[in-house]
Amino acid sequence: MLARLRSDIQCILERDPAARSRWEVVTCYPGLHAIWLHRPAHWCWGHGFKWLGRFISHVSRWLTGIEIHPGARIGRHVFIDHGMGVVIGETAVVGDGCTIYHGVTLGGTSLYKGAKRHPTLGRDVVVAAGAKVLGGFEVGDGAKIGSNAVVIKPVPAGATAVGIPARIIPSKAGQSADVTEAAHADAADDAAVRKFSAYGITGQQDDPLTQALRGLVDSAGAQEHQIALLWRAIEKLSAGQHAEGCVPGDAATREQFEAARLNDILGK
Repeated sequence: MLARLRSDIQCILERDPAARSRWEVVTCYPGLHAIWLHRPAHWCWGHGFKWLGRFISHVSRWLTGIEIHPGARIGRHVFIDHGMGVVIGETAVVGDGCTIYHGVTLGGTSLYKGAKRHPTLGRDVVVAAGAKVLGGFEVGDGAKIGSNAVVIKPVPAGATAVGIPARIIPSKAGQSADVTEAAHADAADDAAVRKFSAYGITGQQDDPLTQALRGLVDSAGAQEHQIALLWRAIEKLSAGQHAEGCVPGDAATREQFEAARLNDILGK
């Protein structure tokens, strides 16, 4: 029991640079208090004391601003950072090593009692501030949910979900395995700390729709360049053969497509 409490404190010290001491974490971190109060609430819920479990959950919500249904399952080394406005539903499962920021909802879209209505987060998932994960699907190990994303479908392991509704940015080759292996190592291991992405920010954060638009802009620019080269070649041939009327007056011999400006608008 004491070892688990110490590990709860240690995981916060590793993931929050603002945490200066164990005493500060124990006394000033509502996410930690919510996790600790959830454990007796979950025990009561699982042993038939439903009202007592809900009452402990209600008191926890009043004290911390974090609402965790007593039926939810929370793994080890889970860190709820800041925490205000977090809602975790009855059938939600939060895997070991997950990090959840303020304003996050792990909610359900079904009204059927007894059904799996809320999401399952794998190991080491990061859910950034304001994100909504809605439905009884799985978010794979090492996945990241961007700030204010609305996720309504499964997220593969190691991938990043951004946007409304969320679109999936696949993980690079080997990235998912690296994250999972590092997280399964000792929690105090420096490599695991280096791989943690605060607020789910990664090097590849672009919306897939934006990436597709950039590809279309670049393709259109390249096609116009090729067309202009063709018209110039035809113009030279017609001039050498003293042929008139071979090149229409509205032929685009000069490039006018502003690919660079459009890419700037898209944020490239």
